[in-house]
Amino acid sequence: MLTTSSSNGSPAWDEAVINITAQPSPKLRIGVQGRYFLLGNIGNAITLDWASADYKVNEKFGVRFGKVKTPVGLFNEIQDIDPGYQWALLPQGPYPIESRNSILAHYGGVVYGTLTPGSGLGKFEYRVFGGERVLSGGDGYFIGLVESGLNLPNGISGVTLGGALHWKTPIPGLMIGASAAHDEKWTAQANSSYMGIPLTGTFGLNPLTQPYYFGRYEKGKATLAGEYTRLVAYVPILLSSSLTGPIDQLDTADERSWYGMFSWRVSDKFVAGLYDSQYIDHQNSLGHYRYSKDWVLNARYDFNPFLYAKAEQHFIQGDALNLDAAMNPGGLKTNFKLTVLKLGVSF
Repeated sequence: MLTTSSSNGSPAWDEAVINITAQPSPKLRIGVQGRYFLLGNIGNAITLDWASADYKVNEKFGVRFGKVKTPVGLFNEIQDIDPGYQWALLPQGPYPIESRNSILAHYGGVVYGTLTPGSGLGKFEYRVFGGERVLSGGDGYFIGLVESGLNLPNGISGVTLGGALHWKTPIPGLMIGASAAHDEKWTAQANSSYMGIPLTGTFGLNPLTQPYYFGRYEKGKATLAGEYTRLVAYVPILLSSSLTGPIDQLDTADERSWYGMFSWRVSDKFVAGLYDSQYIDHQNSLGHYRYSKDWVLNARYDFNPFLYAKAEQHFIQGDALNLDAAMNPGGLKTNFKLTVLKLGVSF
């Protein structure tokens, strides 16, 4: 599963995060977070999650800038806070673990605030963001390309813009929201080979907009949540050499992901839950490589404020997500199980 040879189990998923924050004045907060991450053959390096300054004028208006977390979807802003949610693996359609570092944050700014229109309409939390997003050449998004011989030595980056609106409705515990991220055309230098002939050229991501629609309802010990997102992408590749001339390729995708989840707080220390997460690429040919369906049973136990454990059992159909064909020379399984045991320490 993912990028680990895991038929007999594997401990090759390790991460450590250090967070330093300070508040020089009542309205100004600054902070930085670094992370070490290893997932099979991805990572094994220290990266910068975020580093930002946050100035909050009042409840209606604030701004943060630097490398800031991108406010899209229901979970993206808290992906880096593992103690803050119960799941060991978030739904992999909208939140792929191998690309977490690239999805989490961008270089630029976020304007945010809370508006209370009155008359029993609840509260509206808004966020508007913009800047530059960077995907390194070693990002999990590119693992299939790298294994096929195509490399992006300097990664790829480009302009990203978007916004989010969360409505805390007059119904206690109910929040519904929507967000969208728009990326301008990105291009990067690429190199590869064809029958031993070195090729150079460009790899690109054409402009795309990805919307997210989500909601959460909390009442008593129960929590319900769900989300839907769609990404239509056009990826042009142009490679050439003095011997072969141009080699053109255009990959297209129409990726749709959604999930529904439920959890129940059994006690102060113990939470149990389940979710159903599904992904399908409508541009791909019919077959098991077109989709991924993931039923998940989860439990989390907090031993004390500093130590917690998560256990998950995944029942997966289809092999469209997170699977590394190069590490499975016998072929990918269409139906399989994944057991995740995670121990966390926070202080």
